[in-house]
Amino acid sequence: MPCQESRNSPGTGTLAAMSEMSGPHGAAGDRRRLFDFIAFTARLREVERANNATATRKESVAEHSWHLAMVSWILHTEFEREAGQRLDLTKMLKLCLMHDLVEMDAAGRGAGGGEPPRFASLPAPLGTELLALWREYEEGRTPEACLVRGVDRLNPALMRCLTGQGWADMTTDGNAPVDAEALDGLQLPRVAVSETLRTLYEEIRDASVEGGLLPP
Repeated sequence: MPCQESRNSPGTGTLAAMSEMSGPHGAAGDRRRLFDFIAFTARLREVERANNATATRKESVAEHSWHLAMVSWILHTEFEREAGQRLDLTKMLKLCLMHDLVEMDAAGRGAGGGEPPRFASLPAPLGTELLALWREYEEGRTPEACLVRGVDRLNPALMRCLTGQGWADMTTDGNAPVDAEALDGLQLPRVAVSETLRTLYEEIRDASVEGGLLPP
């Protein structure tokens, strides 16, 4: 199958050609759904987050998910030391990569959320695994899910500090500017699950205050 690079989002050309070669049923139909899901995940590059990736552009959801996986991998040994038990690194990496995929279908799921139908439509074992991971992340009961949720909460603060963006574009629920106390209220409920995450957050907060990016 010929490959063609493009700066645009996945188009219909190559994917339509693959559809003609694959039927809707059996192994060919399963392969079609997997190919379509690959194209769907590529669109995470197009979705921007509120925090910056560099001083001049916003971070994409794909970049965010990748960096969550890297941070979880880098700190995995520290997390195990704190927990006093083995933690499933493979599961943590999958949770990082999966957790924001549902945002692409948020409009279709409605205000009440609910289980992502796209996962359920995928062939087994992938669809079943993604649904189980999504439930685990949302419930936040396992050590792996709690830690990934903590890294997820910490990451935007890290990027706002590293890129010099600060918090001037954010306000509290009471429409007040975000200061160090308000940031603690947002971050600590999630990052306090780990001494390492809490220490890293406190370094980010203090550096941001010292650098004039966050009011004390």
